[in-house]
Amino acid sequence: MLITNGTIVTLGRENKIIPNSAIYIEGDKIADIGTTESLVSSHPVSPRLDARGKIVMPGNICAHTHFYGAFARGMSLPPGPPPKNFPEILQKLWWRIDRALTLEDSKYSALVCLVDAIRHGTTTLIDHHASPNAIDGSLDAIAEAVNEAGLRACLCYEVTDRNGEEGAQAGIRENVRFLKKTGKQVDRETGGAVRGTFGLHASFTVSDKTLEKCLTELDGLDAGFHVHVAEDISDEDDATQNFGMRVGERLNARGILGAKTIAAHCVHVDVGEIDLFKRTSTKVSHQPRSNMNNAVGVANVLGMLRHGVTVGLGNDGFSNNMFSEMKTAYLLHKSHQRDPRVMGADTVLEMAYANNAKICANFWNASIGELSIGAYADIILLDYAPFTEMSAGNFPWHVIFGVDGSNVTDTICGGKLLMHNRVLLTLDEEAITAKAMELSKQVWLRTKELGD
Repeated sequence: MLITNGTIVTLGRENKIIPNSAIYIEGDKIADIGTTESLVSSHPVSPRLDARGKIVMPGNICAHTHFYGAFARGMSLPPGPPPKNFPEILQKLWWRIDRALTLEDSKYSALVCLVDAIRHGTTTLIDHHASPNAIDGSLDAIAEAVNEAGLRACLCYEVTDRNGEEGAQAGIRENVRFLKKTGKQVDRETGGAVRGTFGLHASFTVSDKTLEKCLTELDGLDAGFHVHVAEDISDEDDATQNFGMRVGERLNARGILGAKTIAAHCVHVDVGEIDLFKRTSTKVSHQPRSNMNNAVGVANVLGMLRHGVTVGLGNDGFSNNMFSEMKTAYLLHKSHQRDPRVMGADTVLEMAYANNAKICANFWNASIGELSIGAYADIILLDYAPFTEMSAGNFPWHVIFGVDGSNVTDTICGGKLLMHNRVLLTLDEEAITAKAMELSKQVWLRTKELGD
């Protein structure tokens, strides 16, 4: 495919804005970038996508999400007072709905999220799944949805002791099986777009015995962990009371931290834990909309970045309009610190693209989050027409104050056109919505039947 006549925003190492330019895609990667005239001359018979009047930029990345939470939208909580803290939110909402999911539910909750991702230009997602009564094959069900959509995703299953030893062992088996199936060199079934990592819920629901078993099973698989860390103060309280150390210290002592590990949230970590993330090259994902919604606090993102920790941006299951997550990150930290100088738009975009790309490098062999020769052809087109000067230096502020997922007209992942002129090409949104409605009603009934 040849994308012509666009204003290319490369981001990445070069970070250039190139007007009236073209991108030539060969297979799943970018093969050439140049003037429209030169690339049309070089590839005269290639199928063309005219980007005249549009911004051409890398697809967005979500470093932490939960597809399985889609069916919670609008669901009523059990009778009684509303949850007053994060542990009660888990008990009254998330630990009820995840037990009600079947394999089909897992697939369709993923599909509705993937429709949302394509529409809003998010081409890569790192998911963290839980379905305690349908564990075996659950990652295959989600992978099937991802492959139907044509997007890029890394999947894992949440290992936890809250459903007993049998549930923990089943979660471990599912992670190991899927990792063996989707390793970087195993592309026969997935085409390379779907990868795996090893999921853990959080320190307060995983015993030392289970952590030791996870490490034993992970040996030789060339992977790390994806785990919630100190999302709420209760996680830190549990670690200090039961293990005599903080969450980050415990996970490091048990061998969980490392260059291939993603620590989600990290709202309540202290300077010592931040130093551990730096020394172990552990990656962190920040989810400002979710943290605000759950009233768990504000992560010290700026402190982590200053200390050299790679902090990316996720959404924790909120909408896959990552432009909205960027705007929230930009505003939250200014408001929290009462300082308009903090969390500049350039820092937000560094998290959303460069740092998320560093996280993705653990799973895929080519570059993501930039438009460069040899990078994956994960590209979005936006009908954004700036009415002030736009340069590589001020583009982050155009994103924060002018761009939104609703501007996305075309979405390409791995060289495949998934949406053209806002029409989905790989997924039948109407059919998916109808089926999801049917399934979600049954999920809601089962949450009531299962109770607490």
